Amino acid sequence: MTDLAALRAANAKRWAVAKPTRNFTSVAQHLVDPSAKIRYQAVQYKTGVPWWFIAVVHERESSQNWRASLAQGDPWNEVSVHVPKGRGPFASWEDAAIDALINCAPYAAKNRDWTSGSTLTLLEEYNGLGYANRGVASPYVWAGTDQYVKGKYVADGVYNPEVIDQQLGCAGLLMAMMRLDPSVRFAGAPSVPAVPAQPSLIARIIAFITSLFKRK
Repeated sequence: MTDLAALRAANAKRWAVAKPTRNFTSVAQHLVDPSAKIRYQAVQYKTGVPWWFIAVVHERESSQNWRASLAQGDPWNEVSVHVPKGRGPFASWEDAAIDALINCAPYAAKNRDWTSGSTLTLLEEYNGLGYANRGVASPYVWAGTDQYVKGKYVADGVYNPEVIDQQLGCAGLLMAMMRLDPSVRFAGAPSVPAVPAQPSLIARIIAFITSLFKRK
């Protein structure tokens, strides 16, 4: 039996010191894009689960594929064959996501603690507590950061200690999203200042030429 209180404390400590070892920005930009964010917010409205939590789960489960269920990445218009099995079919991605958050473990819609340790542990529970039971940092959460080295479940119930998870983990995605969108933040934490947009090369050339004329 996993000690969830201890796992929450451990994940909070990991978050406080974690540093990315891969580039999360390009994927994070897709997750905070307004066309995606509005769909995640529609599910948030129905479930109470923060839209950014939904976004990183969507990325981990199906690389943000809108034809795949939030629950496990199976097509939402068919009955699911992977855990959780037997869900669906659904009328839309949103309907499938609402079902996953309300009716499937770890029942994220029941959560009321969105601090760092609790949220990251809930994300870990979403994938399963097999890593915690082995004393390994979950790649679902920590892949692409210095908190994860190796070890991965390559299929349901099949663990390989030498495999390195190539997907980006939820923690690093959240770090990048926080830099892009100040509304992404854990409960009780200050917002992270958004990274200012970098001017294009053409814009910099125009600005340089304009400055030359101003000097004359």
